[in-house]
Amino acid sequence: MKSTQNKKIEQVKESTMVVGIDVGSETHYFRAFNWRGIQLTKKAISFANTNEGFDFFNTVITGLMKEHSLSDVIVGIEPTGHYWFDLGQFMSYNKIKFVMVNPHHVHKSKELDDNSPSKNDRKDPQVIAGLVRDGRYFYSYMPTGVYAELRNASNRRFTLVEELTRTKNHLQRWIAIYFPEYKKIYRHIDAKGGMLVLKMAGTPEAIVQLGVDGIIKLWRDAKLRANGQKKAMQILNAAINSIGLREGLIEAKMELEELIEDYDLQTKRLERVNDLIKDLCSKIEHVDKLLEIKGIGINTIAGFIAEVGDISRFNNAKELQKLAGLELVADSSGKHNGKTKISKRGRRHLRYLLVQAAVSVVGKNAEFKEIHEYYTTRNYNPLKKMQSIVAVACKLIRVFHVILTKGISYDASKMLDDIEHKSMTARAA
Repeated sequence: MKSTQNKKIEQVKESTMVVGIDVGSETHYFRAFNWRGIQLTKKAISFANTNEGFDFFNTVITGLMKEHSLSDVIVGIEPTGHYWFDLGQFMSYNKIKFVMVNPHHVHKSKELDDNSPSKNDRKDPQVIAGLVRDGRYFYSYMPTGVYAELRNASNRRFTLVEELTRTKNHLQRWIAIYFPEYKKIYRHIDAKGGMLVLKMAGTPEAIVQLGVDGIIKLWRDAKLRANGQKKAMQILNAAINSIGLREGLIEAKMELEELIEDYDLQTKRLERVNDLIKDLCSKIEHVDKLLEIKGIGINTIAGFIAEVGDISRFNNAKELQKLAGLELVADSSGKHNGKTKISKRGRRHLRYLLVQAAVSVVGKNAEFKEIHEYYTTRNYNPLKKMQSIVAVACKLIRVFHVILTKGISYDASKMLDDIEHKSMTARAA
């Protein structure tokens, strides 16, 4: 996957036509140039985000190549949200080579030609094509097969988890206003016994009318265990002595019913997506070996593979580290030595997932916990806790890369040997 800028520049030869596309939601605009930057189209040409529009684009660039005796084409696009997905699929199916340019670079390069930060459909395709000629682009990756399914499922899971969290927060707010004593009875707001009482009774007044026998009957009918006379008495006493608001309860009860309905629906959807993710992961080679790492679960692995795709396209773990935005960047000039920090330029979900996975293994995995303690307590250059977590996340990237590419089993002793080697090197220095 790794390609130097020189190699990227070499992709644009005298026989190459460079096309820049400004992607839109319904209409795209493109301009074509030769390898020297001389325009081959007098103005920006528009085409619709439809099959007919794509065919028109293909016909025009094919005609331009024939007219100017050019043998190959490279198309540059600025990834604008999800609007480029269908166009990218069309170009992939039709063997049209296309690459991506960083939107940040497009924004910063707008003033080079006319000293103006203006944005328009004529200017942006030219800026994009110029970045491609200079080798300032990266290769796109559109997953296929099981990797495409897994990416969709993982993205869906992220969305469902966010929606479920919002619903829980709204439930917390409702309870704090109308039945604050509930939180002293159930540590987890979504405890099944408590949720069932809230669903059937709702307000403290309705719970008092239900009584102890009514509460117990609800639990028995639902076949819930670990909920008996003592717990029912606690709920009833809390309802009797509740300080919650007693006005506007008709709408409040309606809101609670809707919140619980949302919670139940989102929980069922999340369970279905989790089942799909497990099934998809079982089709990917060596995933079972990653599960041998204590503290790493199937959702972490699925999220990692969904963001990375086919790991064989990466030459080494450093490329994965850069993809996650976890590469170290320095801030120094002359006598000034600034702090070294991570770039945060990459896939946000991948970075979040790896940091959460690092927290998990530090808490549950003995060898990773030892690595974390070493990083934070070593004599030379000890790391702060969060810096150490990032270092552990990078360690996980290397472990995942080796296991998935080589198919070897997880070996904790190799990591601990690495720590011992570093300690001996430090003492020798």
